[in-house]
Amino acid sequence: MFSWLGSDDRRRKDPEVFQTVSEGLKKLYKSKLLPLEEHYRFHEFHSPALEDADFDNKPMVLLVGQYSTGKTTFIRYLLEQDFPGMRIGPEPTTDSFIAVMQGDVEGIIPGNALVVDPKKPFRKLNAFGNAFLNRFVCAQLPNAVLESISVIDTPGILSGEKQRISRGYDFAAVLEWFAERVDRIILLFDAHKLDISDEFSEVIKALKNHEDKMRVVLNKADQIETQQLMRVYGALMWSLGKIVNTPEVIRVYIGSFWSHPLLIPDNRKLFEAEEQDLFRDIQSLPRNAALRKLNDLIKRARLAKVHAYIISSLKKEMPSVFGKDNKKKELVNNLADIYGRIEREHQISPGDFPNLKRMQDQLQAQDFSKFQPLKSKLLEVVDDMLAHDIAQLMVLVRQEETQRPVQMVKGGAFEGTLHGPFGHGYGEGAGEGIDDAEWVVARDKPMYDEIFYTLSPVDGKITGANAKKEMVRSKLPNSVLGKIWKLADIDKDGMLDDEEFALANHLIKVKLEGHELPNELPAHLLPPSKRKVAE
Repeated sequence: MFSWLGSDDRRRKDPEVFQTVSEGLKKLYKSKLLPLEEHYRFHEFHSPALEDADFDNKPMVLLVGQYSTGKTTFIRYLLEQDFPGMRIGPEPTTDSFIAVMQGDVEGIIPGNALVVDPKKPFRKLNAFGNAFLNRFVCAQLPNAVLESISVIDTPGILSGEKQRISRGYDFAAVLEWFAERVDRIILLFDAHKLDISDEFSEVIKALKNHEDKMRVVLNKADQIETQQLMRVYGALMWSLGKIVNTPEVIRVYIGSFWSHPLLIPDNRKLFEAEEQDLFRDIQSLPRNAALRKLNDLIKRARLAKVHAYIISSLKKEMPSVFGKDNKKKELVNNLADIYGRIEREHQISPGDFPNLKRMQDQLQAQDFSKFQPLKSKLLEVVDDMLAHDIAQLMVLVRQEETQRPVQMVKGGAFEGTLHGPFGHGYGEGAGEGIDDAEWVVARDKPMYDEIFYTLSPVDGKITGANAKKEMVRSKLPNSVLGKIWKLADIDKDGMLDDEEFALANHLIKVKLEGHELPNELPAHLLPPSKRKVAE
């Protein structure tokens, strides 16, 4: 009689089995989350329904910034080649959204054709109408970088009400649509133009709830002196702090992302280190793509649940026959109180609720009588998904990461600093002397020998205790000195001879100069007498 109940309990205890993360995300969304979204008209208020292409597409990077901050040049720098539709200039040249993607043949696909292609993740953009689609293209070209990621170039952000109106479409809403689906959002600033216009401020607020994807690039930094750069950086952080209301500081990368000679080369090392950090962040996107899509689905499910509670509460308060219009106005005006009641009744975090003002504006045009009452079954299915199925997918994400070869963005500018003497840190720190015929430590060995022979060597070696007395003078923590000892004690006998002691002091100097220690001793740092031992 109650067999259906038993099967339901078994289903909850035994989550569905998926072969891949992408397949699991698609199936969970269509079978468990989509019915809740459709029942409570989630797509009219927040975000269009997801399609297969949203789960299958390559990681995307969205570039946002005011005009002439170097967005298009940044893409050109990454790809190391021009792309169709590219225009660069000091005036607002990019007036369209350009999706730069991999293609066998170089060419441009216009927006109206793009949004009917089921293989591209842009079909739902048709909701923004022809005014937007006439300003949206896909630039396709064969490029090694684009085999791993796609890049979205955006129109330069302007200031003033007139320019905003003249776009003919909701610019901030389009950016919000992209923000939900991309893996990284890069805000570009010009070192000479730090003012954040009204439209830029509106855009950054539209990107709220996606702060984890945001990175900031302070571009064209080679055009100002070091002292000015320090002040510009401080001013940028102050401006961002007023708009991005998060306790954490957004990561800012400083550099000059184009292929021209540096105007002021004083900060070359800083720019190289910052570029390397940014490239590492972008290169990690393919590896973390599945985890990002899983995270976005969880965020969407939480918002959909809250939306269901809001819509069902409004439906419950509406009268059956008379006074509907007055009651609707009253409910919209008192939406904050409804939020508070839902928050208390269902123990929901305030951060999960949609923007109050925006929700009130959207509700003005809705017919509350068509809203649906609370349907617990739909919510239970989503809760079950979050509690059980998502946990299984998390395990699958880790399995896929270990089974697949390391996925990284390759080609273009990413290749230029990987190999040869122009790789980051080549010939510096522990890499110093890598191309020298002589052992680099030998330069300072006479000085280290003087210290060595004051430490009572026996049979040409000093004990660990005596070596420690000298090494702790560096004031480096024991964890660092322990690593240096491990690298320097090549024959692993717990003692140091004069060459090993000199090597230990060389590594201490490397660390004190601010460089990182290697995990394994590079071949060029092996003492000459130990090289046969090491082999």
